[in-house]
Amino acid sequence: MKYILVVLLFIPQLMLGQQKKSIQQLQERIKHIIDTTGGNIGVGVQGMDFKSGFIINGNQEYPMMSVFKFPLAFAILDKVDKGELKLSDKFHMPKASLDTNTWSPMVKDFPNQDLDVTLADLLTYAVSKSDNNACDFLYTKVAGGPVAVNQYLHHAGVKDISIVYTEGEMEKDWALQYKNWCKPAGAIKLLQLVYNQQLLSKTSNDFLIQIMRELPDWGKRITVLLPPTAELIHKTGASGVNKEGIMAAFNDIGIITLPNGQHLAIAVFVSDFKAPQQRGINVIAAISKEIWDYYASNP
Repeated sequence: MKYILVVLLFIPQLMLGQQKKSIQQLQERIKHIIDTTGGNIGVGVQGMDFKSGFIINGNQEYPMMSVFKFPLAFAILDKVDKGELKLSDKFHMPKASLDTNTWSPMVKDFPNQDLDVTLADLLTYAVSKSDNNACDFLYTKVAGGPVAVNQYLHHAGVKDISIVYTEGEMEKDWALQYKNWCKPAGAIKLLQLVYNQQLLSKTSNDFLIQIMRELPDWGKRITVLLPPTAELIHKTGASGVNKEGIMAAFNDIGIITLPNGQHLAIAVFVSDFKAPQQRGINVIAAISKEIWDYYASNP
């Protein structure tokens, strides 16, 4: 009986060691993908309703590009919760103020005209469709500027992030996009805040989740190699290509629903890699598939 008791006491420790080894193997597979891709790649993984996670290459400051439209929505919706704004508020945008050369589904939907757009629609265009005109209007005319949003985030406990410039400013100077950066831990923290509804009211938090639902096909990255039924809320980001053929950033951060109903945050930042952007899609998809396969088989 004593020997049986010893074996029973040892089994949980053995199983724990096997699980730990499996996570290490997962990290090694991700590192192999990173090593064969080129560029700088950071990865963050964290269970939202269970304890498991890790960060790879977490000390680097990765340019966010349009990922910074997600924390912008936090700051705007905080003003809604404080009664300073309403989602039904309308804002006038003269056509002369709209950049027709930037990424702007809003301008394509309403070409060559002044716009009167509700705050809800501006946030939807900025987050769901990554619209640069909507984003910069919200930053400069509603949120109080990038510095105000940055201060709001730091006060909320998101330290591993820096927001300094608008989309328009970054488009004029390639170097400025590196000043709007985030570390994987900062991205995970943002995702935890929305999952746990720590900053916003339920109504505002639900609205934010709604506009972060899986984007159209052009926005698929984390879920490219996952089952079609995989649910995701997320925000993507991508830079242009410089004259040397280098992309400064290609990113995706989000919360995936696992087959057992649990939720997992994944953040992948891909920086300074050789174009085309399909390389960025492939590496985010491959890393996410490794993560999915491990957690789907280890509930």
